[in-house]
Amino acid sequence: MKTDLLFDFTVDKSTKMVFITREFDAELSLVWDAFTKAELIDQWIAPKPMTSKTKYQDFKVGGKRFYAMVSPDGNERWALQQYTSITPKTNFKMYNAFADKDENPELPGSEWDHTFSEQNGITKVSITIYNESLERLERILDGFTQGMKMSLSNLENLLATLSQK
Repeated sequence: MKTDLLFDFTVDKSTKMVFITREFDAELSLVWDAFTKAELIDQWIAPKPMTSKTKYQDFKVGGKRFYAMVSPDGNERWALQQYTSITPKTNFKMYNAFADKDENPELPGSEWDHTFSEQNGITKVSITIYNESLERLERILDGFTQGMKMSLSNLENLLATLSQK
């Protein structure tokens, strides 16, 4: 496993944006699947000790994923994602918002743009997140930053396991 992989996490409050670039020692198709298939997403997206459970996912333009981050005591924090653009194995965009258990979104939300590329067996994922509100960004930033770094580390471990199969 390569240990010199790129990982950059930048926040620009002036534009209400977060920029994440992360390389993985795995084939593009496997990394793409890990970001787009609920059964794989649920294995890495939640920072420990939380878990993720997807109620449903319809990965197509206009489709949605409705899922919860579940704490060890069973507290559920729901979110709703709507896919706005998909170019297979290259890019997908989605709108993300926290929600209640009945799928009512808590606005404002954020727009996510995921770009994938592979070179010499290393897959690079670039994620740009635009927050509709600076207040929202500032409210979630510390937890989001720590959580996302943990999640991407979880993904690296999952990909290493899946690549060995």
